[in-house]
Order: sequence, then structure tokens, then C-alpha cells
Amino acid sequence: MLRYQLLHPGILGALAAAGHGSTVLLADANYPHSTGVRPGVERVHLNLRPGLLTVDEVLEVLVDAVPLESAAVMVPGGVDGDVVAAGEPIGAHAGYRALLGPDVGWDELDRFAFYDAARSDHLALLVATGDQRVYANLLLTIGVRQA
Repeated sequence: MLRYQLLHPGILGALAAAGHGSTVLLADANYPHSTGVRPGVERVHLNLRPGLLTVDEVLEVLVDAVPLESAAVMVPGGVDGDVVAAGEPIGAHAGYRALLGPDVGWDELDRFAFYDAARSDHLALLVATGDQRVYANLLLTIGVRQA
């Protein structure tokens, strides 16, 4: 039996196949799950219903299972009509920072830069959540395991 909380076979398999520098996308319910990443990326759908599960709930389990070196979030910018005005704090992000701690690097990308990063060859896993918050997507970079 595993000693940490992550038990999902698909997520465990994708993380085991990933390595330092690979990325994991925790996507909100608004993210284009089928077209927002390159073909062949492992996809795990945990979006049972709106609001279940949230990105925070998945992140809480992942931080226990895999070393993380950096995180990127999607922020408004460059597109007319974004729901959140540029420069306003985004509620989901504060929770992510608290769960990740001060040693994990942090980057903010506008929507299209985030989409480009999520379509990278380094993306190993997309976890689709039911998170309904705007700009709740989180792109994690796997770090090096310390002995």
C-alpha cells in the first residue's frame, strides 16, 4: 500500500513516466480539455460534476506525491472581454501559493501564452477538474527528488 494520499492509477502511472522538467496541467472546467493540449498527452478526467473536484483538491494530493519546482497560472491579458480585469487578484491563485509554499517558483501567463505552454512537448499529464472558478488552471513543473 502506498504511504501517501495519491491512489489514482492513471495519475500515478503518468507521474511515474514523467521526470524532472515534465509538466502537469491541472485544468479547470472551462479549459478546452480535448484541444488545449497536444495529442497523446495522458488525460485524467476527474470532472464528475461542476465544482467537483477542484484544482486545489488535486493539488493538495500532488504536493505530497511529487517534488515541484515551479508553477504557472493563467491571468487575464491581451484579449478584450476577459471576465477578470487585468491586475485584479484571482482568488484561486492565493490558495495554490499557500499549498505550494515559498520554494516553488511562480509565473503568471496570459491566456494564450498559457495555452502555448500547455501544448508543450513537456506536458506529461492533463487532469481535468470540475473547478468552476475563472482562471483556475495551474501548470506544474516537476522538480528533482531529494534523497
